[in-house]
Amino acid sequence: MTKADIISNIVQETGLERVEALKAVESFMTTIKSSLSDGTNVYLRGFGSFIVKERAEKTGRNISKNTAIIIPAHNIPSFKPAKTFVEDVKSNVKVK
Repeated sequence: MTKADIISNIVQETGLERVEALKAVESFMTTIKSSLSDGTNVYLRGFGSFIVKERAEKTGRNISKNTAIIIPAHNIPSFKPAKTFVEDVKSNVKVK
């Protein structure tokens, strides 16, 4: 499913204009991105949590030069689904 598909579903279910649904989806995504950029997690009850995970510094390899490199500590965004979300998906997924 793409963003366009999500917007189409919102338009069908709510009766909103396509432009309004697009603004709502874009605003939702921008709010989550800016919140995570500020280091604040986003919790959506019954859906899941968008969280910032810290990755520790580690040693990696540059295969082409066969040298060790240091990968600095950094933060990455992550999504953790809610328990009810996981249970719904497990019970309703149809294998294609």
